[in-house]
Amino acid sequence: MEVSSAISETILEEWNGSSSTKLSRTATITSSPSLYIQRSGNRFHHVWRRILQAFVPEGFPSSVTPDYVPFQVWDSLQGLSTYIRMMLSTQALLSAIGVGEKSATVIGATFQWFLRDLTGMLGGILFTFYQGSNLDSHAKMWRLVADLMNDLGMLMDLVSPLFPSAFVFVVCLGSLSRSFTGVASGATRAALTQHFALQSNAADISAKEGSQETMATMIGMALGMILARITTERPLAIWFSFLSLTVFHMYANYKAVRCLALNSLNPERCSIILQHFMKTGQVLSPEQVSKIEHVLPIWASLWSSKNTESIHVKVSLGVRVSSLNHLELRDLLHSAGSHYKKAKYLLMERKGNVCIVIHKDSTATDVLQSFFHANAMANLMDKHRILHSESQSWMDKHYEAFIQKLKVSGWKTERLLSPTIIWKANWICGSSDGKID
Repeated sequence: MEVSSAISETILEEWNGSSSTKLSRTATITSSPSLYIQRSGNRFHHVWRRILQAFVPEGFPSSVTPDYVPFQVWDSLQGLSTYIRMMLSTQALLSAIGVGEKSATVIGATFQWFLRDLTGMLGGILFTFYQGSNLDSHAKMWRLVADLMNDLGMLMDLVSPLFPSAFVFVVCLGSLSRSFTGVASGATRAALTQHFALQSNAADISAKEGSQETMATMIGMALGMILARITTERPLAIWFSFLSLTVFHMYANYKAVRCLALNSLNPERCSIILQHFMKTGQVLSPEQVSKIEHVLPIWASLWSSKNTESIHVKVSLGVRVSSLNHLELRDLLHSAGSHYKKAKYLLMERKGNVCIVIHKDSTATDVLQSFFHANAMANLMDKHRILHSESQSWMDKHYEAFIQKLKVSGWKTERLLSPTIIWKANWICGSSDGKID
């Protein structure tokens, strides 16, 4: 009888949701006086949530960073404008190749298309060779540059019919431009996916981003076909539509990268954070730094007077020892035996820049420390103080506390995101002299 009484009082509830903070009760099952199932919740709401799961990561929004949603909204809008314009540029490209004309030959069109694709493939390899190691450290900048290059590529396709004698050259330029886009966009997307993933769910985020992009592609292609149909044989309307969408595309891209608050440390962020810390003793958060740092290349931002102090000082990381002259080598040997006996790096001033020589046995932590030390030296150098002793004194007094404050503010302090350091050195300090290999 006691067992029957226990069973009669049992209530079983069904809950639905991928996040512990977003669970909703969908059914209640009771066994008194008979088995009874009471369903709760709106069926439409349940179906909507199932559809939404195809486009957002599991556990959303707690499984991603706060900047995920605004970035994806602007990114989807710029993707939509891209696919609309792609229909216009493709229509112009096919017309230039000769689709629909009796005089056009299949082998001629095939050869032109082959040259176009071959140029793009070679361009992608060359771009990877020269800039591959630089994409992680400047993900926001290269993300924006990639889409600007894509705009240039589509512009080349659109103008190709206007230059029939130079058609192959023009479309090859467009393909070359888009090849940079493919490499830079894919690489930076991988870096951003790792940033968004708070629960080691980078694969899920990447898959859902693919679903979002596919949906934007389908909508964009449909709208693009309608626009292409409306603007057929109306050059003015085509150009007005293309340029208007291009301006919107550039604006959406700029807003998208401005939404990002990356918590990894690259050279510019290190400089901004350290300059502020040396002035105030406080560490800026990733959100605060994201409003200051440049998303365009430095040379493209020099015209603007905004945040001029945030342009990071010139620090050369991984200097080649054999490139130094005899006087510079003598100073370097002296500092190796005096100021940097315990460090895995050497610092020296050269033509207004602070140069860093990295030890061959240095770790990622050593590289990060050397860059902060070089920035501290550059800041003190601007104030005409003694370089090595003053900067070393500052590092001994403040560096450990500075790193702890970085961690508390949400910064990743494991490594410095920088291009690969290919030149390193080894020094052995004796009683009378030092040697660098």
